[in-house]
Amino acid sequence: MLTDPRTVLVTGDETAGIYRRIEDVEAESRPQDYRESPVREAYCWSNLTSGNGARALWLLLLPFMVANLAHWMRPAADRRERTVRSYGLLVRLIALSLTVLLIAGACEVALDLVAWQCAGSQPCADDRSWLGFMSPRDHGWWSQPGRRLALASLVPTALGGLLWYLSNRTWSAYESQPPLRRPVDESDPASGNRAALCLPGFWYGRRIVARLRAAHTAASFLTIAAGLTAATASYDREPGGSALLDALGWLLLALLTAGGLLVVYVVCRRGRSEARLDDELDRITTTALPGAALGVLALAMLYAGWSRPGWTSQGRLPGDAAFGVLALAQGTLVVALALCALALYRAAPAGRTPLRGLAGPAVAMLACGLGAVLCGGVAQRVADWLDGDATPGMAGGPIAGPPALLSWQAAVIPAVLFVVLMVALLFAVRVWRVRRRLVRTVPDGYPGEQPDEVRTRKIAGTIARAGLTDSAPAIIGPVALFTLLLGAAAVTGAWVTHQVPGRAAEGGPAVVEATARTAQALGSWLMGLAFLLLVTWARRAYRSPSARRTIGILWDVGTFWPRAAHPFAPPCYAERAVPDLTWRMETWTRRHGGRLVISGHSQGSVLAAAAVWQVDRRTRGRVALLTYGSPLERLYGRWFPAYFGMAELCSLHDEVRCWRNLWRYTDPIGGPIRLPDGTGPEVDHEGLKDPLAYGRTADHPLPAPILGHSDYQADPAFDQERAGLLARLPGQSPPRHKSSGRSSG
Repeated sequence: MLTDPRTVLVTGDETAGIYRRIEDVEAESRPQDYRESPVREAYCWSNLTSGNGARALWLLLLPFMVANLAHWMRPAADRRERTVRSYGLLVRLIALSLTVLLIAGACEVALDLVAWQCAGSQPCADDRSWLGFMSPRDHGWWSQPGRRLALASLVPTALGGLLWYLSNRTWSAYESQPPLRRPVDESDPASGNRAALCLPGFWYGRRIVARLRAAHTAASFLTIAAGLTAATASYDREPGGSALLDALGWLLLALLTAGGLLVVYVVCRRGRSEARLDDELDRITTTALPGAALGVLALAMLYAGWSRPGWTSQGRLPGDAAFGVLALAQGTLVVALALCALALYRAAPAGRTPLRGLAGPAVAMLACGLGAVLCGGVAQRVADWLDGDATPGMAGGPIAGPPALLSWQAAVIPAVLFVVLMVALLFAVRVWRVRRRLVRTVPDGYPGEQPDEVRTRKIAGTIARAGLTDSAPAIIGPVALFTLLLGAAAVTGAWVTHQVPGRAAEGGPAVVEATARTAQALGSWLMGLAFLLLVTWARRAYRSPSARRTIGILWDVGTFWPRAAHPFAPPCYAERAVPDLTWRMETWTRRHGGRLVISGHSQGSVLAAAAVWQVDRRTRGRVALLTYGSPLERLYGRWFPAYFGMAELCSLHDEVRCWRNLWRYTDPIGGPIRLPDGTGPEVDHEGLKDPLAYGRTADHPLPAPILGHSDYQADPAFDQERAGLLARLPGQSPPRHKSSGRSSG
């Protein structure tokens, strides 16, 4: 429809809007009883996820998005309010640690590798003319270590400021659209059991996002200040140092401690408030907290820049143990989150919930792993570049390289990849077995057709590969577990040996030493490659619309949910799309009193369900829902059971007038809704035949394609089901003058 030149924009803008064909625009002006066919219109929201090229750079915020997903993956046990609040609190703390990790990684590169190690090493500085003004050989004003560190701290400071700016700007562009203001109908006996997505404030979290943005911005500035102060104060505490500067150092450390505790308090103090529109801002918190943190950073820069003629930089920057403390804190938080998830799952177990309720902790662990790979990859590549041909941390190089923990984390990456490859191999064998079994049954679906071995294998292979979606927990679970265990081993190895793996294995058996050196070198290369691939993919997506659409599909799921845990995650497009659809549905029914068929494909079906939940009960009674290729149960119902679980889907089925769902066995994303028997009229259509014809027929003289997840409208069942839904809605007109329906997706 959108590719038809007769299609025009009815309302909205280029980012997201309602489109109709010209004849449908003209049809709306006629009385309802004299319309020849339903008025059709489409809500286009694709530019919210894959519009301009700059959005492809959101790939660099992938760890933040994954951590935010973990917040919404909690098991469904709403009556255990304390455990639910603890779960949300732990996810917010994990998200905060990721911000600290990102800024600490930037500090490692700018402060430690460049300003401290390379600029402080004459051979390294001589090879790079842009560091000449910092070289200690010239004894210039910038040659003192503290001043070099203060200057280099502008880089991570700019990164923290950029994250704040992007979060604030994307909020204004995406999430500032207020939904319909409507109170929860407390007189409704079902209001206490209604789905969370029905709550008026679910799609508007202005207050919590502003508080988290202030806290994470303050944490960024305090992390940089801590890196400056720790290195400078360690020199001032040495014998013969200035007593005044030593006292200033202790004062700054006290301010940093107080600021850190205040940031944690702000993150812990308040979660989301969804029962009402949370549009009030905590002006003092959102303004004073980042401002005060920036002031502490300015004091730390002045303190570090004070003249200390006898200070020289050697080895690594003091305070590199912070990476170990951060990794240990993240592991502890993930374990605590797993205990909360287990308690919630046992209180209300659901059969298809993946990993027995541990999906959220597993995803949070993967977010921490992604953060470590990104930060470690940048540090390893910069260290390799500065060190020339030598291996960082080994003898012969001009710099000591990044902290030993990052090298240990790199060394365990090959082991994690080995686990991934083994799991992938098992799934490949499973696909082969399923395909071999299906080869015998596929021709039964096309009686009277001449068997074709090649055609049969192709259809069977498509069905077998589509089934892998349901096996995703068997990949995510082991990878997350091994990431946790090997991460703990890396922290232990770094703290026990205080050396990189290759140096720690010296003097041991030759096999052990060779394995350690190989793992360290290979892991360092893989960490850097992972970062470069991410940047390359983002750059390609910036230039290629097709690649940008591929990334948009990834964001469809990742950015559907509000930023409840991490304010620097990519923006939530549903906070714009759901109010758009809700306003359109309400105003249409009030103006025309007509009937609505809301049709949604793939992620559009999730948006359609979310919008239907947001309208009032009277409007829901006029709505028929047609979903196709829908991940409502297969993905959202399983992985987000507290919001799209079976109880919530049954509630949606009860409140809309009628609902039909189309799906295919060849579809890797969509699937049946699987409502239990006895819940009313059947929702799921039987699995659609795909391809529509096995061989060449009069209706299909050319081989029919295997459609999989696409082009459901090509199946005759689509028009039949849409017409059937219109007929089941109240107030039916004669067949020649159908009431208005609408399609969105």
